[in-house]
Amino acid sequence: MKAVVINAGPKRRDHNAQLAKSSLKGAESTGAEVEYVDLYSLDLCGCMNCTICKKEEKVGKCYWKDEVSPLIERILDADCLLITVPIFFTEPTSHYRALIERLVYCIVSYKTGNTFKGKINVGLFYTLNYSVEYFEKSVRPNLKSSEGLLEMFNGEVQIHSFRSITKRESEESDELDEKEKLFSADLDKVFEISAELCK
Repeated sequence: MKAVVINAGPKRRDHNAQLAKSSLKGAESTGAEVEYVDLYSLDLCGCMNCTICKKEEKVGKCYWKDEVSPLIERILDADCLLITVPIFFTEPTSHYRALIERLVYCIVSYKTGNTFKGKINVGLFYTLNYSVEYFEKSVRPNLKSSEGLLEMFNGEVQIHSFRSITKRESEESDELDEKEKLFSADLDKVFEISAELCK
């Protein structure tokens, strides 16, 4: 079992990154061979429409020469893909969208559609600065089409939303303690889901 865990947020120590680390631990707990990637540390751009991957004998690989093309190869060779991503202005980060754009585009043929024959289980974990209830009701419906792209990898897809902890000066210590407890439960949940998807 091979798994790729991606922190698709710009920070390496915030709550999104902590969830990514918990996802990593969950995957490792199953004995999987796991690669961890801080996406913002890579030289990354969206699809440049070079169309090399649209040639019949070239489909299934991204040929743009940067640090992301080898990552795409490793993802397509994996059994599980686990991504944590913050929501900025009602959308996942631009780096996440650029990765998915390239990852999906290179497996699509103009003639036959999806050419991917493998199976990759996918766990997508959103982190939010507003309530999960508001996100699920008012924001997430607009993300359904992009979420649907993950089904092209022919595996199980699980998508979950988590509230980030934003500390405000006006908050009492007991309010912060409650937030920390909730976040600890979120870490445990991400661990369990990641382990499940890697079995």
